[in-house]
Order: sequence, then C-alpha cells, then structure tokens
Amino acid sequence: MEAIEAAMRAPEYSDLQRHDAPRAEEAQLLLCHPQDYVDRIRKAIPAAGIYQLDADTHVSNGSFDAALRAAGGACHAVDLVMDGQAANAFVAMRPPGHHAERATPMGFCLFGTIAIAARHAMERHSLSRVAVVDFDVHHGNGTQDLLWDEERAFFVSSHQMPLWPGTGRREERGAHGQVMNVPLAPGTDGAKFRRIYEDTVLPQLDRFAPELVLISAGFDAHRDDPLAELALVEEDFAWVTGELCDIAARHSAGRVVSCLEGGYDLDALSASVAAHIRVLMEKGA
Repeated sequence: MEAIEAAMRAPEYSDLQRHDAPRAEEAQLLLCHPQDYVDRIRKAIPAAGIYQLDADTHVSNGSFDAALRAAGGACHAVDLVMDGQAANAFVAMRPPGHHAERATPMGFCLFGTIAIAARHAMERHSLSRVAVVDFDVHHGNGTQDLLWDEERAFFVSSHQMPLWPGTGRREERGAHGQVMNVPLAPGTDGAKFRRIYEDTVLPQLDRFAPELVLISAGFDAHRDDPLAELALVEEDFAWVTGELCDIAARHSAGRVVSCLEGGYDLDALSASVAAHIRVLMEKGA
C-alpha cells in the first residue's frame, strides 16, 4: 500500500477523487458467504500477534477490519460508478480477495471482494449482466466458486498454469457456461498475452455485453514478480486496461471498477498500478 500511495503522489494523479473505504455491511458479506463462515473468521482474529488460518493465510488484530474495508470499498466504488459520481474507479486494497471461497479462506484472502461487489451491483443496482475479468497470475478460484451458479455474471480468469492453486482448467465452465478460464504457459510474454485476449477473451466479452465491468487487477503476472513466471510489463497491463475500458464504453457507458489483487515486487507493483490508473483516467475523461 505504501508503494502504491507513493506512486499516486505524482502530480499527474493530483486531480483524482480519493475516498476512504467504508467497512462492508454484514449483509454485503452474506451475498457470497454464509453467516457461520463470517462468524468463524471474526472469532479467529487474535487480540495480539499472528494466527495462521492455513499455510499462506495469516491474520492479525487488524485483519478483519482491513478485509471489511476491502469489500466495503469495492461496493462503494460500484455505487459511485453506477450513480454517476465517478466514471470508473480503482480500489487499492489489502488483503486481496479472489482466492476466498464460499466457506474457505486461502491465498491471503478472507472474503471474496470482487464477487461481493458483483453481487452488490446485481442486487442494489438491478444489473443482469456483470463481467468480472481477472488477470492476476493465479487463478481466481474463489471468485469462480462464488459466481459458479450466478448466470448474471460472466467470469474470465487468465492465469499461469501450472501454478498454485491448481484450478482454472478450460473445462471449468460454470453452471451456466458463464465461466471462461484462459490458462497461460510459463514464460508467456506481452505479445502472446495480447493475442490471446484479442482472439478469445475480448470477443466473448463483447458478446456478453456487460452493464458493468469489474477487474481483478493482479500485477503478479509482471516479469519481475517473485511468485510466478509470466513476463508481462507495465505496458501490457495498460493495454488490457484500455481494452476492457473500450468494452465498457461500448456496452455500459464506460463503467469500470477495478480492485487490486496480487503483486509482490514493489517497484513492479507501483509502476503497474500507476499505468493501470493512468489509462482509467484517460478513458474516464
């Protein structure tokens, strides 16, 4: 978060609207998670120190509040965009959310932030076609799980395979054929990434004609990231951001909400987020 905030202090970002992320209401969490799961996560938060939920997912005293603000910030961003108070939005948040399944925390994630935002858009704003596009290097298994039976959502995940968590095969299509997984081989560079999106992802999004585009913006597909082996750079993230904004311009009056997921090399993360937000600003002008 400090790396991103430092990048956002550049003069070109001085005119951005900046909002504090509100805490999600419990009813918003329950759009995707059962009550007993929410209660279990709340009770697991230690008064001090660190508690380990699984091999990757640890919580401290502030983790529940942070996760509430991540989900609440995503829902608030949807409201701002749907109500016309912002052309588009980026939610800078930790923890990420796209690995949290219905009743299972994993991969640093406690609640399915982007799926909660999608369901919030459907229920509060009566949308019937919401696209969720995840370009994090890891498969968005949690988002897939939470939206598997949701015919109002079209979920696309491009991700390195093989790689943790091991899900995201092309054959995983959702209960209504509305899930699209795009496995990428280790070493995939920007040129190949762009061709795959142009040939497969973007035409399907156009056919779906979303009323809102949500982005799980993971920047760990960067060539400098230590957790994986894709070879994208800032210009590739800027390109895919622009393409998704163009989809939104054709079908949803430009409405885009992007939520931060992964990204673990701080220089690559800050530069990639800056490039991503720069395109959102240009397309939203």
